[in-house]
Amino acid sequence: MERVRERMQTARKALGTLRELTDKSNVSAVERDAAIQRFEYTVEAIWKTAQIFLSEMEGVTANSPKSAVRASWQVGLLDEKNAELALRMCDARNLTVHTYNEQLANSVYRQIREYADVLGIWLSAMEKRLGD
Repeated sequence: MERVRERMQTARKALGTLRELTDKSNVSAVERDAAIQRFEYTVEAIWKTAQIFLSEMEGVTANSPKSAVRASWQVGLLDEKNAELALRMCDARNLTVHTYNEQLANSVYRQIREYADVLGIWLSAMEKRLGD
């Protein structure tokens, strides 16, 4: 359980760095790109936290971000609406990691606040179930 708690702390810090850039209305290209990079590592931190949480607390194996989302929905960490949003978020994260495209960057940035919210819901659900 200690490993889960450590991962949660790391994920919470990552989410905090993402939220620093989600509340700005007018951002420069550099700020937008920084927010996207923070989005990428926050998704990584939270899905990997979920992977360990699901394994240790629920006895469920999840070897990819999408399988972690689906498993989290099945065990009640995410409701259906948030699971669907999280699956779209995983797709967006995959696109931003493997490709740079100005239009894609703008599109993902417009969704970042919503993605940060679902990441926060997911992480909070794990923390609550763990009793933190």
